[in-house]
Amino acid sequence: MTDYTQHASWEQVIEGKTKILYKLPNDATKVYVKSKDDITAGDGARKDVIEGKAILANNTACCCMGLLKKAGVPISFIEKVADDAFVALNCDMIPIECVTRRLATGSYLRRHKTPFPIEEGVRFSPPLCEWFYKDDANHDPQVTREQVLAAKLKAGGVEVDENIFEEMAVMQLLIFEILERAWAAHDCSLVDMKVEFGITSEGKLVLSDVVDNDAWRLWPSGDPRLMKDKQVYRNLADDGRSEEALAVVKRSYEWVAAEALKLENRPSSRVVIFMGSPSDMEYCQKIQKTLTKLHVASETIICSAHKATETCKKILSKLESQDIPTVIIAVAGRSNGLGPVLSGNATCPVINCPPPSTQWADKDVWSSLRLPSGLGCTTALDADTAGLMSAQIFALSDPVIWSALRAKKFQMWQSLHHANTSQ
Repeated sequence: MTDYTQHASWEQVIEGKTKILYKLPNDATKVYVKSKDDITAGDGARKDVIEGKAILANNTACCCMGLLKKAGVPISFIEKVADDAFVALNCDMIPIECVTRRLATGSYLRRHKTPFPIEEGVRFSPPLCEWFYKDDANHDPQVTREQVLAAKLKAGGVEVDENIFEEMAVMQLLIFEILERAWAAHDCSLVDMKVEFGITSEGKLVLSDVVDNDAWRLWPSGDPRLMKDKQVYRNLADDGRSEEALAVVKRSYEWVAAEALKLENRPSSRVVIFMGSPSDMEYCQKIQKTLTKLHVASETIICSAHKATETCKKILSKLESQDIPTVIIAVAGRSNGLGPVLSGNATCPVINCPPPSTQWADKDVWSSLRLPSGLGCTTALDADTAGLMSAQIFALSDPVIWSALRAKKFQMWQSLHHANTSQ
């Protein structure tokens, strides 16, 4: 087991303005990422030390990157191992900063004063993606897609070609939208955000570096006057960085770190899978497998609407009295009355998912599709679809489930993208 307290004696990979990376002594594919108490602005021209910032930054980063990892985003982050450090995959970084903007503010306004100035607060939908070459001496100049491709940049032996660039662009938007949704659930607007990508030892593109309070603009209640991000520090006058002023900056970082701990706080919800017979258990487990991947809680109940109607109604009444948002999936074949009976006696959504049958499936399915008037239950013809439909209902109010669904769409795109580029 690695003793992380010995990190100072390990080989140093690189030291940046706010972090130091050490190579793990027993695994060169991983690094120990230690935050520093330093805070900088203006490409390092301004620098101060805020005691305790390293812990605050690391806690924020681990919460955000843990959420992204849980959703299924390709990311270098592995786990938090100390108050001020985490372990990540050792990546060769692509020297491009990727900035995603939801609202027009900051440097974007300064760069678009003429000939058609844009007002502060203009909303970009979809979010606007911009690219900057990492070069402090030249203040990280903005670059275009064509310039990046013409440069033939390489990382980890992989050229940043048209396919890698497109994947970065899609991932950049994915990452922003997941964190935007998570912060919105806590009445905070994610205005813009910077991320960086790297290539792993296996040649895989992943989100690398960190996502913390230095990387974004964050406005509680959407009000720029309430900003809690690094801009609070940037706005200090060069001669106004007193202990009191830096204490205000630290309080902003403390607030963000505390709120970041709540990002995975979720409303209670569940899927209850009713099955008409114990023989349907294997099929129900397929549904639960999909639900588990999407972080949806589930439970199963065996009850026949035909043979034990009153029992079904009593169970349903108990479930609805528990005040937990619930979606019901009814798994029953051979004249599937289970779903319609539950729907007719419930206010929660009901999804019919009759198990496949080689004998009467084409006839039995009509008992799920042809319903009496006043019933709102729908029908899914396979286990995975029923699980996805349930998750999409909960995603309306649960940012964790929403994130998993959003990442799943990216994974489908990525699979097709890789298949197409390998031809």
